Amino acid sequence: MTELYGGIDPRDIPTYSISDAARYLRIPAGTIRSWTVGRHYPISNGSNFFRPLIPIRDLKPKLLSFTNLIEVHVLRAIRKHHQIDLRSVRDALDFIDEQFQASHPLARERFLTDGVDLFIERYGSLVNASKSVQTEMKDALNTHLERIEPDDTGLAIKLYPFTRSSEENNPRIVVIDPRIAFGRLVIAGTGIATSVLAERYQAGDSIDDLAYDYECDRLKIEEAIRCELPLVA
Repeated sequence: MTELYGGIDPRDIPTYSISDAARYLRIPAGTIRSWTVGRHYPISNGSNFFRPLIPIRDLKPKLLSFTNLIEVHVLRAIRKHHQIDLRSVRDALDFIDEQFQASHPLARERFLTDGVDLFIERYGSLVNASKSVQTEMKDALNTHLERIEPDDTGLAIKLYPFTRSSEENNPRIVVIDPRIAFGRLVIAGTGIATSVLAERYQAGDSIDDLAYDYECDRLKIEEAIRCELPLVA
């Protein structure tokens, strides 16, 4: 079971700014803001409001929890498809929520089993998606779900975000675990924060210096820095 902090599950603590989430998940901040905060958009006689797909705590500044990160990560797989109808996505997510009768269904292990097929069936019927499109969507969802590790209750507890542009064969070197380093991105199995490594690298420390100081494999140090400084590493 996950240890509670002051009676609160660490997965539910608002921790990540939208810019943090964008950097960790490699998703544009504007997209994450639309999904979690909503946005106004113009129409012929004024403007309308796009309601968020993922509810977050009403705080200033806006902060996401670890569970919210998982939901954004899963939605990323859906968003990859061209001509996506977000209203249909909302309807399909509402359908999943009704079927599971549980909060944050996208962050639960059950979504990996029957939930993916239920979502795709519902979404496909709403947009008249072909079987090939539905198969591509299922493959994309499964690729993302494989990066999530659940605890013994079936709720996500670790996320291995994509660190490279190609999603296939992405290494699982860095991880987000709300129980470690206050949920910051770290090298898996070490607790070494990627942000600390990036700061030292920018300050002039070499990869070899960092590998020696932290007694960590050089390739893992490089991958960690790449997450924070993709244009440098």
